[in-house]
Amino acid sequence: MIRLLQIEFIKLWNNRASKVLIISYFALLTSIALFAAIKFDIGPVQFHLADQGIFNFPYIWHFNTFITAFFKLFLAIVIVSMMSNEYSNKTIKQNLIDGLSKKEFILSKFLTVISFSLISTIFVFVVSLILGLVYSDYNEFMIIVTDLKFLPIFFIKLMGFFSFCLFLGILVKRSAFALGFLILWQVFEGIFRGILRWKFFDEETTDIIMNFFPLQSMFNLIKEPFSRLGAVQSVANQIGTEVALNYNTYWYEVLIVLVWTALFVYLSYALLKKRDL
Repeated sequence: MIRLLQIEFIKLWNNRASKVLIISYFALLTSIALFAAIKFDIGPVQFHLADQGIFNFPYIWHFNTFITAFFKLFLAIVIVSMMSNEYSNKTIKQNLIDGLSKKEFILSKFLTVISFSLISTIFVFVVSLILGLVYSDYNEFMIIVTDLKFLPIFFIKLMGFFSFCLFLGILVKRSAFALGFLILWQVFEGIFRGILRWKFFDEETTDIIMNFFPLQSMFNLIKEPFSRLGAVQSVANQIGTEVALNYNTYWYEVLIVLVWTALFVYLSYALLKKRDL
């Protein structure tokens, strides 16, 4: 497996566009630290974002994994481009001629997906830990390790999404069309949700059905963290509204994403096995 990973990373690092995108992605993850520097004054009101509690333990694990998940599109471009380059440069055919089986080829791509997800998770962990130790009001060990569950959930979320991108890259063969299909699928899920809600079911039933769709199921793994902020809770209390949302991730939500991940990898292999390269 190490050999397969080495082959993939050599290909990626020798591709200038992929190299730029990967570096940009991790630079953006690091840019979370810039939130701490945001300050502005509105008359007598002084606002410092770091003072709003977004870097407090254990809230920072929730906030940072939710925010950084939006940057995954950079690596999505790398993954679909990785597959389109295999077809356009005919390296996929050469790899098979050199003795790499189709199963090993797909395994090498999936190992790359896992590597991107794992490295991203470790990176977010390190950045969040540093920011928390610098800015958090609570530095007790038990408070720090509370809610670390968001990190493995973040890993599963990325792995599922990148597996979907891998499948699209093999299905469509062209990176621009694959990314277009990804956007269209997101639009489709939104339209389908609207049709279900308008014509057939109430909101609760519609949500249950949509939770089985790939992109929605991945999004569900980490709920929005903003309503947990003390400032939001204070405003809600002042206007007589109680914000009491459930931020937990349940085992069946994780299972749905894992099933989609396995299905995307299997379909990628089935497509490759069926095609005459």
